[in-house]
Amino acid sequence: MYQDEVVLCGSSAYTRKFYLNEDFENLPEQIKDDLKILCVLYTEDVGGTLQLVFNEEGSLTFRTECEENDFMYDEIGSVLKIKQLQQTKKDLFEALEMFYKVFFLGEELEED
Repeated sequence: MYQDEVVLCGSSAYTRKFYLNEDFENLPEQIKDDLKILCVLYTEDVGGTLQLVFNEEGSLTFRTECEENDFMYDEIGSVLKIKQLQQTKKDLFEALEMFYKVFFLGEELEED
């Protein structure tokens, strides 16, 4: 069904908007709220834009960008914030990856 990367959600400090891919509207409200909060807080703290993207293997990656001559963008803060999010939201990101692999890539759910 999906072969290339797919954007889950994103936020922009420039437009002050949050985006959730409509393909993920069936996620529980609490998860959608958590994604919105973490993306918006990231762009408020660091600046620029943030996208959470599934790669073709189904792993969730962070993509950040800033406009040229954006002297308010905190490049070091960006790296630190992403590492912090990866630690504190590990369970959320693992669950989203499993959801994507099963429902979008059609992989079988592995039982322990």
